[in-house]
Amino acid sequence: MSFRLSQRDKDIIGFINQFRAVDRDSLVELFFKQLKSPVNACNSVMVRLYRLGLIERTQQYSPTVYLPVDAKIKKNSQKILHFLSILDIYKQMCTYSVPKHVIVEDKPTGRKGGIEPDLFCIFKGSPFWIEIQRNQYSQQKMQAKINLYEEFFFSDDWRSLHWQPEERSPLFPSVILITPVRYALSSEHIRIIQVASIHELMEKYKNSSKQQRDTKPIKSASSGGIKINLT
Repeated sequence: MSFRLSQRDKDIIGFINQFRAVDRDSLVELFFKQLKSPVNACNSVMVRLYRLGLIERTQQYSPTVYLPVDAKIKKNSQKILHFLSILDIYKQMCTYSVPKHVIVEDKPTGRKGGIEPDLFCIFKGSPFWIEIQRNQYSQQKMQAKINLYEEFFFSDDWRSLHWQPEERSPLFPSVILITPVRYALSSEHIRIIQVASIHELMEKYKNSSKQQRDTKPIKSASSGGIKINLT
């Protein structure tokens, strides 16, 4: 059977492949909101792509959640909620500025047991690794997670990651913990930001002279400085 895909079709399929699980309302918000009847238009497109075998779907959730055709997660898996929480953080960012170099479930060390942030992106000019903590963990477990980031920092392997700017010194990303709980975490080498949402992050770094002083980059001979300027 021959069929022609529009650029929007291709973008939607690519987006679902990237984020692994995408709910209908998010697709409406990201791809159809400019139309007169965005929900109807989205439903029509998604039914067509599903019937063409280009995407999968699960109706265990309402509204429907769409998955890649080669999804390795079960349609009733709790992992879907994990991917939807990553998508929600991405959408929050998009209300301020569309992130660049987005990597879902980044594995920058390339090995098991290294850091595995839920999301990497460059947001408003600064690189971030984002950990989304939907459950409460022990202080020791959270500090162990930060220790892994420090281990990677001292490896210097991060300097050659593909997204590093060619025209400037390499930057080690700040680590954002999206968590309703505040942990007493410490690091002399990496910046750790604990917030409940991206909206709280943006509020924290609003354009004021005091907050600009608070966000002054940490200088380090080995890191080349950690840039964070969300204003």
